[in-house]
Amino acid sequence: MPTDVLPKTMIRDVNRADRPRERLLRQGAMSLSNQELLAILLRTGTKEESVLALANRVLSTFERLHHLKHATIEEMIAIKGIGEVKAIQILAAIELGRRLSQKQNDDKFTVRSPQDAAAYLMPDMTSLIQEHFVVVKVT
Repeated sequence: MPTDVLPKTMIRDVNRADRPRERLLRQGAMSLSNQELLAILLRTGTKEESVLALANRVLSTFERLHHLKHATIEEMIAIKGIGEVKAIQILAAIELGRRLSQKQNDDKFTVRSPQDAAAYLMPDMTSLIQEHFVVVKVT
C-alpha cells in the first residue's frame, strides 16, 4: 500500500487486505512502514483526515522517526487531530520500545576494553539529547 495516501482517502475506502492491521497479521510488523505502524497505534483519524494521513503528519512534524522519541505530551497535542489520549498512547509505545531496547540489569557484563564500556553504555546514551559525562566504576 502506498504510504502517501491522500487525506480524503479514509481507511474504510482502502481494500481490506491492504489495511495496516490486516497486513500486520498476514505479513508481520516488519512489512509495515513507520506511517502504518503509527496509524495502528492512533487507531482513528479525524472527520477530515484518514488515520494514515494523520500518522504521516505526526511523523513529518518531528522530521525523523528518531525525533519522535523526544516528543512531549504538549508537542503531541499541538498537532491537529492528536488529543491527550492519542498522545499518551504514542508516548507509552515509545517508552515501551525504549525499555525493550535496554540491556538487562541482571546480566553480568565484563569490561575489558574501552570498546566494552562503550558497548555497555551506548544503548542508554544514544537517545540522549544533551551531552552527558559518565563514569564506569569497575569492581
